[in-house]
Amino acid sequence: MAAQAAHAAERVLTTLAHLIDEDCLREAYRPTSKASAAGIDGVTAQRYAEHLAEHRRDRHERVRRGGYEAPPVERVWREQDDGGQRPLGKPTCEDQMVHRAGARLLDAIDEQDLQDSSYGFRRGRSPHEALHALRERCMTEGIGWIVEAEVRGDFESIDKTWLRDRLRTRVHEGSLVRLMGKWRHAGVREAGVLRHPETGVPQGGVRSPGLANLCLHQVVDAWCERAGRPRMKGRGFLMRCAEDVVMGGALATEARRIMAVLPTRCARFGRRMHPTKTALSAFRKPGVRQDTEDGNGPCDFLGLTHSWTTSRRGCWVIKRTTAGKRRRRPKKSLWRWGRPNRHAPLQDQYQRRCLK
Repeated sequence: MAAQAAHAAERVLTTLAHLIDEDCLREAYRPTSKASAAGIDGVTAQRYAEHLAEHRRDRHERVRRGGYEAPPVERVWREQDDGGQRPLGKPTCEDQMVHRAGARLLDAIDEQDLQDSSYGFRRGRSPHEALHALRERCMTEGIGWIVEAEVRGDFESIDKTWLRDRLRTRVHEGSLVRLMGKWRHAGVREAGVLRHPETGVPQGGVRSPGLANLCLHQVVDAWCERAGRPRMKGRGFLMRCAEDVVMGGALATEARRIMAVLPTRCARFGRRMHPTKTALSAFRKPGVRQDTEDGNGPCDFLGLTHSWTTSRRGCWVIKRTTAGKRRRRPKKSLWRWGRPNRHAPLQDQYQRRCLK
């Protein structure tokens, strides 16, 4: 299937639903965490595993004859470092397995369309590879300017109509298309109230990272490869890991142009740039002739601060240290717990702090 999708980008696949059989559902159950929280039905993974074979046969029969109904997703909120809250969806155990089986088929197809500059939510790629590639390209290609950006709302603002049309460009099978449509319109339950948002996919679902990655590919990766790179006079690169984007360039004028155009490009697709995590910074190798009076500061990417420094042999290299906000996160968590529990016995405080 993946070979067919890679052979011709315009090929539309028409026979995929039969691949979601009992063996596929069995493999989809393996990554399920036995300690995962229950969804809207209140059934935990351990309880579901007590009659796993019966559940698997019943689930396969419902998927085969089109009688499977996607349940709503339970939504909770998790606090972020900047004081805001991020929505997180908790699907049911059964829905996770069916969703994972379908996601494996579609991810194998979408993988053929993604650029090499994308490192997030892809099999065989990791953020560690993105960090290594960023360091090597900045050191060997004479990159002097870095554009750091974070695309906000990548899960909650995805257009469902665009997802449907994008799916039909590669898959033309009614049963699988209807199954994907059930997940898009399943709805979200929050504080006992069921809602059906017009846009977005629930964050926490199995397929959600792949959909967000595919959408950001259209917004950033494909646009940079098609419109940005041919117009650049100097060297440059793009790296993206989920919603974190880093663009490097050799010329200050091109970096400033990207910084000015990128928010407009994201706004066309209903996205916005993070106000405090989007910045343009000089990242020249010390000792190189500077064409402007701007400073030469570090850049942050994937929780690490990248900066030029000298090695033990006296050569200029790029080293990485933990970003300041990441260091402050555990300290802040310990302070919040320790303040109301400062009068507890020292032995209890020690054990709790070791767990944190």
